Amino acid sequence: MCVACYVDAATKDKIIAYNAEFHKVTKSPFGKNDQIGMLNLIDGESRSAILSRADASKVFDLSVDHFIGMPGWFGAGDQPYQIWMTHTPAGEIVADSMNKGIEANTLVAYSGDGISMYTHCGTHIDTLNHFGYNGKIFNDYSAKDHLGSRSWNVAGPELHPPIFARGVMLDVAALHGVDVLPPSHAIGEDDLKGCLAHQNIKLNLGDVVLIRTGQMRLWPDMAFVANTPGINREGAEFLAKNGAIMIGADNLTVEQTPTLDPINFFPVHTYLLAEAGVPLLEMINLEEMSEARCYEFAFFGACIKLRGATGAPMRPVAMPLSN
Repeated sequence: MCVACYVDAATKDKIIAYNAEFHKVTKSPFGKNDQIGMLNLIDGESRSAILSRADASKVFDLSVDHFIGMPGWFGAGDQPYQIWMTHTPAGEIVADSMNKGIEANTLVAYSGDGISMYTHCGTHIDTLNHFGYNGKIFNDYSAKDHLGSRSWNVAGPELHPPIFARGVMLDVAALHGVDVLPPSHAIGEDDLKGCLAHQNIKLNLGDVVLIRTGQMRLWPDMAFVANTPGINREGAEFLAKNGAIMIGADNLTVEQTPTLDPINFFPVHTYLLAEAGVPLLEMINLEEMSEARCYEFAFFGACIKLRGATGAPMRPVAMPLSN
């Protein structure tokens, strides 16, 4: 069988990657105001099609917990996850922050808390404003014109639609017969085609493609963050040109680290976000789906609407497809 989606001319017009130029931001075929790239392919028809096939008797939770000391991207000095109490039952008896009196505060045991974290903490999406080239991001938006003191005013997660789509898991670790791929293993086109053939599935326009490296077997040890196996630019181009609308992985960065590129320290991020218009999904847990050998599924996910942010937490789930 065909192990990839061989696209025709009409389909290519819908795939941003075919308009890409090396190390240049791409102008969107969806118009000058487009800020979500390949997610434009989600519509009522595509949502209805996948919902009609979803088997809700089994749900795979693909997210990780947030907790103090969790692994994350701290390579540039960003804020690790923190949580603290803002109100406690005993504290309210003393502080009486709402002026309710000791009798009411003794009766009502009130607790509250706050959190602080980098927006790329835990299971999260990367939006198209996260990486670009030479001061510009996807669709030719410039930092000069669209980045304020606090955030971008374009391409933030508040614009992302809830994602209902066919999902495909490519279990590269299983293909190689290992629990976890070797450190810094580069997943290119051969590995991806090998997975498609081994799993007897093909890619379709509009897929969410999730890659299993086995790296979640290391979670929550800090070894999770070092020298990650992941896709290289060749692998990213293969998936983008076969019509993926989002690409995710069970590792820290989706891509191989460290990169072999002497200048671009995140070549897959820059390619997918700035050239191909494909958002990323990082730190997803695919272990249960791997054990079940669930390679094709209904994917559902919605991110927190953090206006103008470069990423946002998501709690994605997957359901097997009925026959």
